[in-house]
Amino acid sequence: MLLDKKITIIGPGQMAEAMISGLLREKAARPENLLASGPTQSRLDTLTEKYHIQVSDDNAASVVDADVVVLAIKPQTLDRVMAQLQGKIPTNALVLSIIAGAPMAKIINGLSHLAVVRSMPNTPARIGRGITVWTASSAVSDVQKSAASTILGALGDEIFMDEEKYLDMATALSGTGPAYIFMFMEAMVDAGVHLGFPRRVAEELVTQTMLGSVHYYQNSSEDGRPMHLARMRNQVTSPGGTTASALYFLEKAGFRTAISRAIWAAYERSLELGKDAKTHAPQE
Repeated sequence: MLLDKKITIIGPGQMAEAMISGLLREKAARPENLLASGPTQSRLDTLTEKYHIQVSDDNAASVVDADVVVLAIKPQTLDRVMAQLQGKIPTNALVLSIIAGAPMAKIINGLSHLAVVRSMPNTPARIGRGITVWTASSAVSDVQKSAASTILGALGDEIFMDEEKYLDMATALSGTGPAYIFMFMEAMVDAGVHLGFPRRVAEELVTQTMLGSVHYYQNSSEDGRPMHLARMRNQVTSPGGTTASALYFLEKAGFRTAISRAIWAAYERSLELGKDAKTHAPQE
């Protein structure tokens, strides 16, 4: 359904490239209908050579006749870019934002445009293995929601939520989540080195343990759903064994509480980052 739609991506960074690559890989869009806009000519040249898409260094000109405008810029440049685009986006176009912490009301007001989708992808989206939570303003049509689903699906899995409040929750859980995983892996690798493994071997052991555990969970179907995580943990834990000793120490050290508090802190920070936005959108 996107093959004949013009998609303009403002901000040709890594996430934008992942989106372009995914859409072309899935044959969901044509190169000639994809346009990336940004100020760095060398980056634009790279995207043109690699994907044969259209490029521009003029944001306002790039959205003319666009069916979808993707905002893939850094949060600190949003106000400046919205000033460039205000009133320039076609009325029937969809605006899709992947900007962390930017509420729909701010984008709607800043662009004077009602049809807005807000989304929160995470880092694995760069290789098409991400998870994106998204929501839409009431002005977004069912056809536009389908288009948003297809575009975000180019980054991996996607989940639509009816209320915007879930985007700040997703920022704390899945958006920031890869950092928690990387820190946990780093700690395991360092522990392996402390035990006496060469770092290369410790990294391989930890990485494959993480991958294997996730795949095992995903394939532990019970009535069509994965087994409860507590049951899976119990399967690995023999009474009086090494795993029981390790888990006892983690519980005593407050491992669960630390994770919970960290995610809550990220959630509160996400709310703080959105406080400077205008809270009243134009009437639809």
